[in-house]
Amino acid sequence: MTTRRYDYIRDPVAIYAESFAAIGRETDLSRIPEDLHPLALRIVHACGDPAVLKHMSWSPGAGRAGREALELGATILCDSRMVAAGIIRKKLPGANQVLCTLGDMEVPDMAKRLETTRSAAAVELWRDELGGAVVTIGNAPTALFHLLEGIATGWPKPALILGFPVGFVGAAESKEALVQDAGDIPYVTLLGRAGGSAIAAAAVNALAGGAE
Repeated sequence: MTTRRYDYIRDPVAIYAESFAAIGRETDLSRIPEDLHPLALRIVHACGDPAVLKHMSWSPGAGRAGREALELGATILCDSRMVAAGIIRKKLPGANQVLCTLGDMEVPDMAKRLETTRSAAAVELWRDELGGAVVTIGNAPTALFHLLEGIATGWPKPALILGFPVGFVGAAESKEALVQDAGDIPYVTLLGRAGGSAIAAAAVNALAGGAE
């Protein structure tokens, strides 16, 4: 039997360093505020495409607001377990709780009662933790829509909304709603269909520990 061995980098530290070196060479950050550079680089790293940043939208001071909230111990509210799993706990600066309520036993019945998705119903369970939290949505447009609806009715305001729902139904529209209706709540998003759990988690990791 012939043993096949490809020529590729095997050292994880070297892979990481070369990845960010390539991202730095290929990514144009000229229109993005300096406080969001680490987050932007992490997004590119997560999706492998520097061109995605042309869709990035944010409110002034969003990066600073997110970092300060994390340093103060803000809870991180996630719409999916994939987002929660992607957050690097050892980098979190304030012993932050990472909370995903999607698996809560109340959620299926609540979704039926509210006539909505389980992802949206799970957002109902965020109310007690929402004030000053970092909200991270990387999957469900309905979760972002429901959050905005709740805030409009007087729910506590989070410190930052990282809105990266993905897909062909409702994703672009939910992010447009975020930009239009966030008011004084800081946010970062990618307009259009692009997004996903890896990007949402990467945004938190950037705020917690920089680009690398």
